[in-house]
Amino acid sequence: MNFFRGVMGGQAAGPQPSGAETIQKLCDRVASSTLLEDRRDAVRALKSLSKKYRMEVGTQAMDHLINILQTDRSDSEILGYALDTLYNIICNDEEEEQDENAQKQADDLGAQFTDTFIQDPEHVTLLLTLLEEFDFHVRWPGVKLLTALLKNQGVQLQGIILVSPMGVSRLMDLLADSREVIRNDGLLLLQQLTKSNAAIQKIVAFENAFERLLDIITEEGSSDGGIVVEDCLLLLLNLLKNNSSNQNFFKEGSYIQRMKPWFEVGDDNSGWSAQKVTNLHLMLQLVRVMVSPVNSPGATASCQKSMYQCGLLQQLCTILMATGVPADILTETINTVSEVIRGSQVNQDYFASVNAPSNPPRPAIVVLLMSMVNERQPFVLRCAVLYCFQCFLYKNQKGQGEIVATLLPSTIDANSISAGQLLCGGLFSADSLSNWCAAVALAHALQDNLTQKEQLLRVQLATSLGKPPVSLLQQCTNILSQGSKVQTRVGLLMLLCTWINNCPIAVTHFLHNQENVPFLTAQISENLGEDERLVQGLCALLLGICIYYNDNSLENYTKEKLKQLIEKRIGKENFVEKLGFITKHELYSRAAQKPQPVFPSPEQMLFDHEFTKLVKELEGVITKAVHKSSEEEKKEEEVKKTLEQHDNIVTQYKELIREQDAQIQELKEQVDSMSSQKEQMQTTITQQLSQIQQHKDQYNILKLKLGKDNQSQSNSQGDGSQVNGLQTEELTQLREEVEELRKQHSLLQTQLGDKDAIINTLRSEAAQTAEGTAGSGSDNTELLKELEALRTQVQSQSAEISQLKTERQDLLRRAEAGPSDAVDSSDGSLDAAKMADLESRLAAQTSETERLKEEASSLSKGRSELEQQLASATSTVAILQTEKAKLQTEVQESKKEQDDLLMLLADQDQKIHSLKQRLKDLGETVEDEDDLDARDQTDEDEDEEDEEDED
Repeated sequence: MNFFRGVMGGQAAGPQPSGAETIQKLCDRVASSTLLEDRRDAVRALKSLSKKYRMEVGTQAMDHLINILQTDRSDSEILGYALDTLYNIICNDEEEEQDENAQKQADDLGAQFTDTFIQDPEHVTLLLTLLEEFDFHVRWPGVKLLTALLKNQGVQLQGIILVSPMGVSRLMDLLADSREVIRNDGLLLLQQLTKSNAAIQKIVAFENAFERLLDIITEEGSSDGGIVVEDCLLLLLNLLKNNSSNQNFFKEGSYIQRMKPWFEVGDDNSGWSAQKVTNLHLMLQLVRVMVSPVNSPGATASCQKSMYQCGLLQQLCTILMATGVPADILTETINTVSEVIRGSQVNQDYFASVNAPSNPPRPAIVVLLMSMVNERQPFVLRCAVLYCFQCFLYKNQKGQGEIVATLLPSTIDANSISAGQLLCGGLFSADSLSNWCAAVALAHALQDNLTQKEQLLRVQLATSLGKPPVSLLQQCTNILSQGSKVQTRVGLLMLLCTWINNCPIAVTHFLHNQENVPFLTAQISENLGEDERLVQGLCALLLGICIYYNDNSLENYTKEKLKQLIEKRIGKENFVEKLGFITKHELYSRAAQKPQPVFPSPEQMLFDHEFTKLVKELEGVITKAVHKSSEEEKKEEEVKKTLEQHDNIVTQYKELIREQDAQIQELKEQVDSMSSQKEQMQTTITQQLSQIQQHKDQYNILKLKLGKDNQSQSNSQGDGSQVNGLQTEELTQLREEVEELRKQHSLLQTQLGDKDAIINTLRSEAAQTAEGTAGSGSDNTELLKELEALRTQVQSQSAEISQLKTERQDLLRRAEAGPSDAVDSSDGSLDAAKMADLESRLAAQTSETERLKEEASSLSKGRSELEQQLASATSTVAILQTEKAKLQTEVQESKKEQDDLLMLLADQDQKIHSLKQRLKDLGETVEDEDDLDARDQTDEDEDEEDEEDED
């Protein structure tokens, strides 16, 4: 014990041992001491030296400390010291500030000791087992040690924990610990455990992690909570990001609805704490993870629907329009709303209806666009507004029409600011970033919408007083030719390419200005610096679109003439090389990665995500179009026309078949309705007949009563006349009712007859198709006749048998009465002989009857089989008739198609003949088919002669 006092406390006389020697002695004491107290004191001493002498303790004492964890499980104090010591030598978090080299050495040392610890996976399993101990001095150091191991070698630790039985479940129990320190450190541990491991993320999610984490966030005060809320949100992000299974589980568990209270901010938004800003930022990121554009479209749409139904989108729009919200929270809220409405028509319609709390109220879109074109606003905020506008117009033709409509002359309101006015203002302002943002926003209003591209051609702009207005298209090209900043020109070129793409009318309007094509060719042909190469590439793309979507309506700028112009002024290879400058630009690939415009600085804001898709789609086809000759184009046009004709023919046949199917369906419905009407009529007639019968019975009863009353009341004349008068009135009323019922009965019979006539006509039409089955029933008729004959024979035999039986009974009675009548012996013998004869005849008749019965049964079986064959033959005939009808229609269709093809071949032969005649007239030698056949025959004869000579 004096030794430990010297280490821990006062100084002993003589020279002091070095740190390495002291650690060696302590390790020997831990390994050799038999008393638990001595081992505990030694481990405590190692803990106190582990920070100062980290290397020495780690290299000499690690094995002894692990052995302590395995052997001294009963003493929680020594376990706690051992775990703390291991944590000190593995953890890289140093309190004092160090330079980079020292920190790197510390990190390498922690990674080295971590590798030593996890060389045996049983050490990690042992550590997981110790976490089940409820003692604070064991569980808390164990959590910290495992967290440090995961920070140093996360992938290896994740693999060991994943295969360890109940490994993840043991760690999930930390969230249920009532001690906040252990629960909070457990959150940090799970953060490290779930990084970039989808399998562990799924296990943690299905261990009810979402429920527990959301409960902790609520208990801690949601967005107003502290660092614990931040840790919970970071863990939720780890579980949900890029994990479609967990995202679906989160949505199906109705956890999206529990996110709505997070965003309920009050009216007084002043004085937001830094922690609240961080928490709300992470909450918004969590919403974005669920509706990210990189998720599957179906899952994103489902989450967007849930967010609208539970009111989360409405709550986000409230924050968007609130005052006093910090700029970074407002920016992230705009990005979040953008992705919640992206591609969802219902959410986009709701967002279009949101108004800002101003006087007078303005649409939220207008307020956001005002921020986008305002150069005094932060750059990230302007990017977020542009992204929001793009998401609002994504797959939203209704919204695109509303934006373009604000630019048309008929809808412009001079008293209010519209979205179109703001976009035009930004497009022609002095700020190049505003020019670019407005051009891209307007391009998204035209994306994949031919109608709005044509509508935008109507927009006229008043440039200055006293001058006539010019079109928006012309003004864009005018600014382009004035040589403004590169960012402005890139934005305008992207707008023009999107505008005239797949819109021949816009191409014609663009080419109609005589200055546009010379400007483009001059820009492409010049040898400019690196900054201008992108502009040259975009000019080449614009000129290529003018060639590809040219309808040849302008004589001076047809496809062929534009290609000739490129070949003379630029050169095809040079044109294609300049076109490739776009995709080779360093910022092109960055913009193509994701829809959100994220740029480190305004100067690098050059490409739009949707425009990169357009370039990828058009680059190849424009290159082919430029290199293609006029003859190839003519052939392609002829092929397209032929295909269109065939498509038209097929479309006509399809329409005819649809009409016939509709008529057949209509007739079937009529038959069904008439059958149901007939059944209703029959039911009504049956009811009427029963009512008539009831009235008849009542009438007969009253008539009988009337007759009896007349006979029994002959003396009382006055009273009788009164009664008879009353009965006469009732009888008259009953007769009227009977007469009315008869009229109704006759009317119903007439209607039923009409319906029966219609049904009979339909049945007769259907029966005509079954006439072919009549011949197959003749054999069955003969068999039926034979069977009837056998039945009559059996009946006659049965009658004869019954007659013989009666005679036998009479003879038996006479034989019994023989002694009483004193008959002589000769009569008795005669009767006995007659009796025997009758019995033999009876036996023969009985056997004959049984034979006939067997034949009749076999014939009845044969008859049933023949009836089945007849039914199957009838159904086969019906099927064959339907197939015959289908084949006939197909033959008719093929005949029509052959006639059409013959007509086309005849036209082609006529064209070939006329072309050959023209060639002959021009002096060219043209060989006919007869000449070619004669030449082939001559060649074959010569080949045969050569073969004979060789033989």
